[in-house]
Amino acid sequence: MKIYTRTGDGGKTSVIGARVGKDDARVEAYGTIDELNAFVGQAAAFVSRLPADEWDDLKEQLTMIQHELFDCGSDLSYASPDSAKMKVAPPMTERLERWIDELEAANPPLEKFILPGGSEPAALLHLCRTVCRRAERRVVTLSDEQPCPDEVRKYLNRLSDYFFAAARAANVRLNVPDVEYERGAAVFRRRK
Repeated sequence: MKIYTRTGDGGKTSVIGARVGKDDARVEAYGTIDELNAFVGQAAAFVSRLPADEWDDLKEQLTMIQHELFDCGSDLSYASPDSAKMKVAPPMTERLERWIDELEAANPPLEKFILPGGSEPAALLHLCRTVCRRAERRVVTLSDEQPCPDEVRKYLNRLSDYFFAAARAANVRLNVPDVEYERGAAVFRRRK
């Protein structure tokens, strides 16, 4: 099988049910999710090199997220989404919420905005967070213009929160403090 087809040389590509421009909002959305998946792969590769068993949860979670990002891209590739064929479902988003709660339980209270970084795995996870936010914006643009499965947007919204919590957890596990934004006020309070 050849990798190249030449069918996209004129600036068009195929989605399920249509032929569209390579800059179509649908292609932008699932293309940004593909980009996010590559960054998640980079973070997963880094975490998998860390020696401690305390990283096993993140290794497994990041791999599962990569599969689920493929599901997101698949759902977005339909020109006319059919709910019976969609792969992204509420239990996936609910699982992210459980993971966030577990990670946050071990994180110190957050009072100020923090800068992305601290440790290298935290910086990689913050990079995933920012690309995830962009993917979410692309999905919002798509949903304003064309039919779009709602659950993908919800999943991406929760996923960016997961990356934030995971980045902070990475710093905790490496005993590296988050770097607070020094000109910011204390704006966060713990919810009860």
